[in-house]
Amino acid sequence: MDLLSLEQDLQGNAYPGRGLVIGTSADGKKAITAYFIMGRSENSRNRVFVMDGEGLRTEAFDPSKMKDPSLIIYAPVRVLGHDTIVTNGDQTDTVYDMMKTGSTFQQALRTRQFEPDEPNFTPRISGLLHVENNAFCYEMSILKSAYGDPGACQRFTFQFEAVKGEGHFIHTYLGDGKPLPSFAGEPKRVTIEDDIDTFTDKVWNSLNDDNKVSLFVRYIDITNGLYETRIVNKNAK
Repeated sequence: MDLLSLEQDLQGNAYPGRGLVIGTSADGKKAITAYFIMGRSENSRNRVFVMDGEGLRTEAFDPSKMKDPSLIIYAPVRVLGHDTIVTNGDQTDTVYDMMKTGSTFQQALRTRQFEPDEPNFTPRISGLLHVENNAFCYEMSILKSAYGDPGACQRFTFQFEAVKGEGHFIHTYLGDGKPLPSFAGEPKRVTIEDDIDTFTDKVWNSLNDDNKVSLFVRYIDITNGLYETRIVNKNAK
């Protein structure tokens, strides 16, 4: 698989939907994740990211305009010991709760399927970063409808060892459309920067101005587990 510029890939797609990046800094010292949300409707665009302890949650920017909180209000990020869970829906809680009782990331996601938003059947994308004993590895998952069939779920899980300066990118949609076409294939292999602010700016500035809503970025020190976080909201409070 070719190594892509994340910046160029985002610039070439006006509507990737929700996106998840996981990888390693070029110096090999940081485990990195980024998660962004986009929206076409007023309801989807009426959101911000806010910190929730070590994790993250979505919140209505203007509560008076919130029409339907289902599928758009959830905790995208939760931390469980050495693991950071990042997803595009309430499966974050499923993974967290089941891993807490001894299940694996993959076992937890076997209990879930794509979102019930016919006709799009938006895929559920999820990631798990594991940082322990000066080492980093990660998993990514996508749960998607089998070619638009509401009765059949395809579940794919990918496991990766850390590679300096590289990561993987998965998103919900191939692009805009009616219905929205689901992501297909393996997570894309992409370049990652060392500096959190440079990376954050590049991702945010590469997202379509009309459709982007919020971005979360976290750099975790592989040697000690300490982290830095950046949040960018189009709807600034």
